[in-house]
Amino acid sequence: MAAFQGAFDTIGVFDLINGIKGFRLRRAAAVAAVTSGAVLAAGAFAAPAQALTTPTITAKGGFVMNNGTGKTLYTKAADTRRSTGSTTKIMTAKVVLSQPKLNLDAKVTIQKAYSDYIVSKNASSARLIVGDKVTVRQLLYGLMLPSGCDAAYALADKFGSGSTRAARVKSFIGKMNSTAKSLGLKNTHFDSFDGIGNGSNYSTPRDLTKLASSAMKSSTFRTVVKTKSTKQKVTTKSGGYRYMNWSNTNTLLGTYSGAIGVKTGSGPEAKYCLVFAATRSGKTVIGTVLASTSTANRTSDAKKLMDYGFKK
Repeated sequence: MAAFQGAFDTIGVFDLINGIKGFRLRRAAAVAAVTSGAVLAAGAFAAPAQALTTPTITAKGGFVMNNGTGKTLYTKAADTRRSTGSTTKIMTAKVVLSQPKLNLDAKVTIQKAYSDYIVSKNASSARLIVGDKVTVRQLLYGLMLPSGCDAAYALADKFGSGSTRAARVKSFIGKMNSTAKSLGLKNTHFDSFDGIGNGSNYSTPRDLTKLASSAMKSSTFRTVVKTKSTKQKVTTKSGGYRYMNWSNTNTLLGTYSGAIGVKTGSGPEAKYCLVFAATRSGKTVIGTVLASTSTANRTSDAKKLMDYGFKK
């Protein structure tokens, strides 16, 4: 009986020891499984984001930069010279706004030459009426919103130097080119005040973006180019008044969150161009597309590039 009891006690001890060992092993396995799961879960959360896909655009040239830092965010044939169409008018406005002691409320009398020019060139118009007295500020709206070549002509005539209109226009275009040089725009040249070139009116996506960035330092310029539409009261030849209604050709305004400008352009050689800018969460991206295939595609191109720029 004692021997049996001793055997039982021995077996019991072994079972107890093995039971404890088994419990420890099972607990260790459970802890390892939990730990392993936590590591895997942490790994899933810590997985690097997918690489940002560079967008494809229809435009032949494009450029985007961070307006605050000047950092390049996107390029496509960014330094290839191309016709710029009415994006030229960014420089027209820049030259006007750079005039010393500028009086934005000074009035300019609309001349027949301006309307004749529109007809002869079949150009985009602010529909200015001969004899009306329009302020410089109003001419800037007429220049940048409906892309009025008549407004561009009036500003060139007003702010150029010389005894004849032809001399004043030539002088004004000279100021456009000297401004381009001062801004370091080495691939830019103007031979017109409105983008209806005479064979040597060109720029690049990079240069136009830098020009727009400089122009956007002017509060007046920023106010004008972000305006979707405006109603302006002008003085008529007889001393009365009329209202001019202008809508912006830049459809990004109101359709793209944060859009703040800048200028459209088009033409037989230029195709479809757009200089664009938008601000989100304190970050401003600014850029240009040149020689896109349609008005819809230049807008789509710009949206793609801004989306990309904000994610960079």
